[in-house]
Amino acid sequence: MAAAQSALSVVSRCALTQKQGGASTNSLRQTRALCRAPIVHKCRGFKTSTPRSHVITAAASTEVSESTSAPEKYADFLDEEALLAQSTFPIKPDDLILKAKDWLKNAGQGVYEDSSMSDDFEFVGPVVGPLGKEEFISAIGSFRLKDGVPDLTGNMHHFRVDPHMHNRVWFTSILRGTHTGTLAGRFEPTGIEVVSTPQTCSLTFTEQGQVKEYTIGYPMDRRLGNTGGLGGVFGLFYAIGSPLPFPEANPWKMSKRYRFFNLIGRLMR
Repeated sequence: MAAAQSALSVVSRCALTQKQGGASTNSLRQTRALCRAPIVHKCRGFKTSTPRSHVITAAASTEVSESTSAPEKYADFLDEEALLAQSTFPIKPDDLILKAKDWLKNAGQGVYEDSSMSDDFEFVGPVVGPLGKEEFISAIGSFRLKDGVPDLTGNMHHFRVDPHMHNRVWFTSILRGTHTGTLAGRFEPTGIEVVSTPQTCSLTFTEQGQVKEYTIGYPMDRRLGNTGGLGGVFGLFYAIGSPLPFPEANPWKMSKRYRFFNLIGRLMR
């Protein structure tokens, strides 16, 4: 950096001398010689010389290289905007997010248009699926969620396009509503307000704009809400006191082997 500053100072002196019409010929020649003189670098007793013109050229080359370098695909902190700018997916990120919201709005009203979903559509949860299109529509309709929880809202937020998978939209959802109706045709009202743990969800699209994959219910913090750390309908049924009758639909519990492993770890300290 010091060498570059020195070089720039010399160039300035050269330019200034040329502009001054009254400057003597000898002074001009001395300044030009100074411009051509090498810079001597001292490092632990060794001397090396670099022409000043080379220093200036190297500095300029470094600036160009930094400004035109491609964003790192993998790093601790990604340049998401730059990576998304490289997308070749025909639907741009902002438009894809709008398309995702439109699809989810219809889904929240129980409307799943066949044309909006690809033939190879799959629904996938933490332990459920993959379910095909027809199987998914049949299963989700059988719960009749709006009958049991009329004010149910998804509270979806933080929509963003994956910087590596440019056809995938991620978002977060927190289910909230009060159980004031009959749920799934058999669970009578309890008056319990359901607040789920934050859940990670996503929609993946085809180039034609159809949904090809829908993932929901992946808990982000099992300590939050009253659904036992469960996502999706599993958490909803648990919150109203009627968990589904299998381990996957109940809160996580430490296994005996894991407890034993932790005990051994404490004893060895």
